[in-house]
Amino acid sequence: MHFTKKLGVASIAAALVLTPTAASATSQDEQVRRLDIMLMVTSLRCRMGADDFQPHYRKFSATHITALNSAARRLEGGLVAAHGKKGAKRALDRISVGMANEYGQGHPWLGCAELKEITEDLSKNSDPAVLAQAADELLGPAPRSGGLWARR
Repeated sequence: MHFTKKLGVASIAAALVLTPTAASATSQDEQVRRLDIMLMVTSLRCRMGADDFQPHYRKFSATHITALNSAARRLEGGLVAAHGKKGAKRALDRISVGMANEYGQGHPWLGCAELKEITEDLSKNSDPAVLAQAADELLGPAPRSGGLWARR
């Protein structure tokens, strides 16, 4: 009986860990939104040099428009409960401006050449799961060891 009780508790704990929560979905949506804004802002910053990647960013945006818009809508929807419909739009605008300001001086560890290559890679892959992986790897203050883009 004791073993069965432990097994049941372990199963419940595993299910809780493996079940996505509204908070984790919102966090992932925010990360996808942040990735989009980072690429947009840095593409503007890099547009005058040899590594202009605005055409790649436009293709990335077109390729992932459904996933990007869905993430933004879910993020805004999560803000409605706390701020009301109009307040949620303002809150999302504040969040987006804050994200844009964060990357106004460039990416913390990637230059224009690397960002161009990454954006081109992302524009060729329409799998929405790639956005979450890219956001996870690219939005930290330093490269993740073993990450796909850390080796660039």
